[in-house]
Amino acid sequence: MSRESGRFTVLHVSDVHATDDCSLYGAVDGLERLERVGEYARATGITPEAVIITGDLVQRGNPGAYPAVAAACRALSEAVAAPVLTVLGNHDDPLASRVLPGHETSHRGVSLVDGMRIVRLDSRTGALGGEQLDWLADVLGEPAPTGTIVALHHAPLGSPLPTLSRQGLADAEQFLAVLSGSDTRAVLAGHFHHSLAATAAGIPVLVGPSLAYHQVMDAGPDHVAGHDAPAFSLVQFTSLGVSAAEVSLSAHEPLFNEPVRSPPSLPRIPSVSPLTTTLHSTESQ
Repeated sequence: MSRESGRFTVLHVSDVHATDDCSLYGAVDGLERLERVGEYARATGITPEAVIITGDLVQRGNPGAYPAVAAACRALSEAVAAPVLTVLGNHDDPLASRVLPGHETSHRGVSLVDGMRIVRLDSRTGALGGEQLDWLADVLGEPAPTGTIVALHHAPLGSPLPTLSRQGLADAEQFLAVLSGSDTRAVLAGHFHHSLAATAAGIPVLVGPSLAYHQVMDAGPDHVAGHDAPAFSLVQFTSLGVSAAEVSLSAHEPLFNEPVRSPPSLPRIPSVSPLTTTLHSTESQ
């Protein structure tokens, strides 16, 4: 946990695309994959401060899936002993999604977790709009103890893929202008179904991969295709900055599996002239 390690850890999940029959494209069970995120955290000993799911919780046209998604979010929260915070994406239904925790009265909100402020925004239309941007500016008017994470579905930039290059937030410039000068440490987003790390107006933007499918990155300029390769991101905030690593849920046979060996202790080397220093290194195979 952050108070013990100095790290604030987020499991960044996106684009679950759950369906009424738990079988997207006849193969993908988004609810089962949410459960596997919790199993991964427990198996690896990761103790996140929060889980943030950045939209498209349900596949368009499947409003009946929301109660099951709500239950899965509660189960995931219990499994990792941390809050699960969600935002809506362009596939999500603004009425049926009211059953989700934290969406009963509004699809935006603010949570303070161990000093970190997490702001959830509603970009399901592809834009935030003036009223929501004004609300965000008011929220960011006062800094949080350890900074702010802003979560929404549409990133304030486009994907490098030609088919998704115009799929970013429509009012990105206005959004970034609101963030400018604030204590925002990162923007977490989804929608692209591939991970992306970038900066926009000097602010880190981390786009998470999808639990449903991963973009086929060489599908061509006129096609969109998906691999069955579910993944999420492990995001960590420290006093030095923010880092993100993609975690695959696909089963792969390891090439090797060896115990980690601590490096041997080296004797303290006295200060000498760089011209006469001999460097020694040890490697563990």
